[in-house]
Amino acid sequence: MSESSEKPEDQVEPADSSATAKQGGRVTKGQLARDVAIYSIARLLLVVVIGAIILGVASLVGVAVPLLVAAIFAVLIALPLSLLLFAKLRKRVNEGIATFDAQRRADQADLRARLRGEGTSR
Repeated sequence: MSESSEKPEDQVEPADSSATAKQGGRVTKGQLARDVAIYSIARLLLVVVIGAIILGVASLVGVAVPLLVAAIFAVLIALPLSLLLFAKLRKRVNEGIATFDAQRRADQADLRARLRGEGTSR
């Protein structure tokens, strides 16, 4: 292991979000999984809605658009649109991942310190 990976004081702490502040700065796997699931479902629903709009407008105009073509365009349109519409959700997921990763690194450093026989703050 490199020397820099064993120093927890070198790590940059992420900004606290409202979800992490409630738990004293800790994020559980369940909270993170819930946030990721909500964000993923929101993005998938956006793709479905845009696909339905494309197919609906095509049928109103009298143009036959294959489902696969509508799905591809829906995904391409939903990618940048979801960045704007779901910015708050995306930020919460990113902060949750960063906080969870920092917790994991701190726990790992604490375990390494205990295995070396050093005193810990716990």
